[in-house]
Amino acid sequence: QVHLEESGGGSVAAGGSLTLSCKAHGQRSWMAWFRRAPGKEREAVAAHNDERGTIYADSVRGRFTIVRDDAKNSFELRMIRLEPEDTAMYYCAADPRLTIPPMMSGAYSYWGQGTQVTVSS
Repeated sequence: QVHLEESGGGSVAAGGSLTLSCKAHGQRSWMAWFRRAPGKEREAVAAHNDERGTIYADSVRGRFTIVRDDAKNSFELRMIRLEPEDTAMYYCAADPRLTIPPMMSGAYSYWGQGTQVTVSS
């Protein structure tokens, strides 16, 4: 069993920065951030495994950075140069073992409750 809890969401003007934090307890090899914007499908933002490294969605590469610290049970998403298109509910996800590609939401068994990010133009 893995328990996840996100924090750090909020409202920011375009060009600003936010850091989302996911506190994780339980065995998890893969961790990821997903987001769902109003009226859109949930999409992967980034996924991380210590052996495989980090995968970023094209839309966020160069602006978002994953920082994982298992000693602190922490999995952060550091976001800079935020755009209105980044407005969404952000979710932390985890799984001890994946059977499908890590940027697919169906790969993860455990999810946090979500934290809202709103970027104004």
